[in-house]
This record gives sequence, C-alpha cells and structure tokens, in this order.
Amino acid sequence: MSTKPPPAERRRIAEIFARLAAAVPEPRTELRYRSPFTLLAAVVLSAQATDKSVNAATARLFEVADTPAGMIAIGEAGLIPFIASIGLFRTKARNLIALSRILETEHGGGVPLRREALEALPGVGRKTASVVLNELGAETAIAVDTHVFRVAHRLGLSLGKTPGQVEADLMRVTPKERRARAHHWLILHGRYVCLARRPKCGGCTLADLCPSREFFVGA
Repeated sequence: MSTKPPPAERRRIAEIFARLAAAVPEPRTELRYRSPFTLLAAVVLSAQATDKSVNAATARLFEVADTPAGMIAIGEAGLIPFIASIGLFRTKARNLIALSRILETEHGGGVPLRREALEALPGVGRKTASVVLNELGAETAIAVDTHVFRVAHRLGLSLGKTPGQVEADLMRVTPKERRARAHHWLILHGRYVCLARRPKCGGCTLADLCPSREFFVGA
C-alpha cells in the first residue's frame, strides 16, 4: 500500500473507523485485569487462547497471586493448576514466573511501560507489548493478532504478508485520531462480525465499504 492513499481511499477508511467508533465508542480489551501486572499476565496467557478461557483462569489466579511477588511465591508448580485449561500452559507458567522475577529484581515490582523493556521479558513479544502499552495509554500502538490481520486484509487496509507489515500499514492509513482504539475496534469486528469462516456480511455496518463482501455473500 502506498505511503499516502488517494483522497477517495482516505475517505473510505475514515468512514470505516467512524462507523466502528459509532458502534463501540469506548472499546477496551475483554481481558479482565486490575493492575498493569495483571494486564501483562493476562495478555501473556492469551497467546493462542481465547479471552474467555483466560478470564476464567485468572478470576481464580488473581485472588492468590496478582503481583510479581505473589506469582513468585506460588511458583511454577503452584501456578500450573490455575492455568492448565489454557493452551501452552507449561511454557506460559515458566514465562510468568521468570518475568515476575525480572520485574522484582530489575523494576522494583512494577511493569515498565517502555517497549524495549517489555519485549525483553520472557513470553513478551511485540504484540503483547503493544497491547499493554496501548491499553495503559503509554503508547499509541496497533497490535496485530489473527483477527486484526484478517479484518485488515478483508477491508483492504493492508496487503501485508506478516503481522509487522500489517501493523505498519494500519499505522499509516488509520486516521490519527482513531489509532489509539483501532486495535480494539478491529479485534471486536473480527471476533463478532467478520468471522474467519462465515463472516456476517448481511448484518455488517461496513458491508458497502468492504471490497471482500462479494466473495462471501451467498457463499
């Protein structure tokens, strides 16, 4: 996608986000958290898992361990029973304990709201860091998960072949005033309307703006 879309395309994109904003004015993550640390932990757990399954696990987990010190205290063996219902739970348990130790020893028990420091933590990649930084208002970021990737392509917002390319395209074409919430709007649209196998084009408020609609209507 070119650096600056032509005027007609800019108007189409602006209308896409205007409609998403009208439908959900204040979108937020559906992960439940009570602090920067519990947000970070929930996002780490959410990799290749649904928010619903993570919320079910953390509802119990955060009652006994909602700080780095608390997580270290229960240890990897104590953590596993709380998150065993989530995919890759052994790796995630190992990462959560390891990152908790780093937060305690290097950051005074707090969560650093700097991308470089976050991405240096075990189990934290660019997407996880983007979700945390954006949700906490530390950085305007667009995290690209499978929903965002799919919706961006279907809406013609990106032709990128990697999450990084899609992120760069979205940051470039999304109206500046919409960037802080774009990640949430696109995720929610992909989760509830623009489904992977059977998108609900008939009830989609963006249908007339979507170049992919013809491939799904009547399929």
